[in-house]
Amino acid sequence: MKKLLLFALIVASLQLSAQQMLVGSYNIRYKNWNDSVQGDQWSKRCQVICDQLNFMAPEIFGAQEVLHGQLQDMLKALDRYAYIGVGRDDGKEAGEYEPVFYRKDKLTLLDHGDFWLSETPDKPGLGWDAACIRLCTWGKFQRILPVPEPHRRGLFRRAPQPQPQVFYFFNLHMDHVGVVARREAAKLVVAKVREIAQGAPVFITGDFNVDQDNEIYTIFTQSGILKDSYDAARIRFAENGTFNAFKTEYYTTSRIDHVFVSPNTQVEAYGVLTNSYWTPDAVDETLKSSDAPQEISFDNHIRRNPSDHYPVFVKATLCY
Repeated sequence: MKKLLLFALIVASLQLSAQQMLVGSYNIRYKNWNDSVQGDQWSKRCQVICDQLNFMAPEIFGAQEVLHGQLQDMLKALDRYAYIGVGRDDGKEAGEYEPVFYRKDKLTLLDHGDFWLSETPDKPGLGWDAACIRLCTWGKFQRILPVPEPHRRGLFRRAPQPQPQVFYFFNLHMDHVGVVARREAAKLVVAKVREIAQGAPVFITGDFNVDQDNEIYTIFTQSGILKDSYDAARIRFAENGTFNAFKTEYYTTSRIDHVFVSPNTQVEAYGVLTNSYWTPDAVDETLKSSDAPQEISFDNHIRRNPSDHYPVFVKATLCY
């Protein structure tokens, strides 16, 4: 009987050490006056974005185009998340962040840093032919795994404990104009991943501003240390690309927001989530449908996207 219990405990420990994790990438679109006059106000977008993130509850996700005020708004609305990151313009609070948000109850932050996508990665500055200063934020994390019931009771103290799962997470935003800047930034990121992660499991999220058919994309996928989670996924739910220009009717096959993972990482599922929200139309009219009970009424509303990018979520299992 004791041997059977010990075997069950070992199996439980192995299962815990191979638990799936949900990661994501979300370009939230920076807050600006022009979007607001078009009806895409940040106050409403923030609520929808954070409601979606709280519902999905990724252990960790990278966001892009986050101004300091938006960062504070998100921290107030998100449930149990902390962040790492700095403003790209001065390494403090100025300009857009590329923050990494992580669940404080799921992950322990071990180390973190930032580097700029330029010829001088240790300090803020434009790189090559870029139109904007660009940044990558990274963190080293350890997963907080639940303790099996027998361990909590103090039984079978010599049974193997789940091994700590340590991984690195990089989040970036490459330039939208400079082709040379994107190419050189891709090379720099791959080199930095080699240098910083030293072969440990890695996630890279971000708005890369190149799609899956661009030659710069292959700098990542042919690096030998990364693969695209879209290609590796056993299950996919991706009926559109990742950029939408705030247009709910736009369709594209281009994916410019990517989640790259280490070759040994098992990817169970990949999704581009195209959720929308609705705001009242100027036409105040109550509508009925002949195909529904007449107690149901409809109002004219405008369908809107909470960002000009759709978020990407990936279910993955780290393998060591």
